[in-house]
Amino acid sequence: MLDHLTGYQSESLSVDEYFSDFWPYFQKLEGAFWKLECRQSFREPRNPSWQALDRGDWHEALRLIDETAAEIQAPVLDSPGFPMYRVRLVTRPYTPYLRWELHFIRLRAQAGERIRILDTEALGQDQRTFPELVILGSSVMYEVVYDESGTLSGARKISDPGLIKSCRQDVEDLYARGEDLLTFLDRDRAALPPPLPDATPESR
Repeated sequence: MLDHLTGYQSESLSVDEYFSDFWPYFQKLEGAFWKLECRQSFREPRNPSWQALDRGDWHEALRLIDETAAEIQAPVLDSPGFPMYRVRLVTRPYTPYLRWELHFIRLRAQAGERIRILDTEALGQDQRTFPELVILGSSVMYEVVYDESGTLSGARKISDPGLIKSCRQDVEDLYARGEDLLTFLDRDRAALPPPLPDATPESR
């Protein structure tokens, strides 16, 4: 079902409309929060750490992530009692953005978000048409939309209960096939940011 969303009825939302629509559902969510991420590179021009990454300044990018750890973890720690799940598809060789993002979301995993990594090699050709999805229980699903550069441009809001259930089951199946993020990062060092020039062997 994940590769057949285009023809279904949805409401197109701008970026601001998406954020405004999302938060009331999130705050009253009954069930679980699910996220499926597929693209290997995004642009996040409002994020100072991403801005540093875009300049090639890994030291500053990582420093800003670590400096804002509490802010990054807050949505997980402050969520009103529901579990949060994320499936992150990864493709080798890892893009700089992906290595940056995995460093970022490891903080969310440490706070309790249940994040699993799934290599696209295990999916073959099928994953190329997978959407970027945010699913809030059984009430609403958003197909998050990006422009060609990878910058957020809005979302398609889907309210069909049957379609939401089918897509959630597909994402749950992908999650079951994945590997825990923290275990993955311990196993595959190539997915981590590069060692910084002033890093000692002990700090790496």
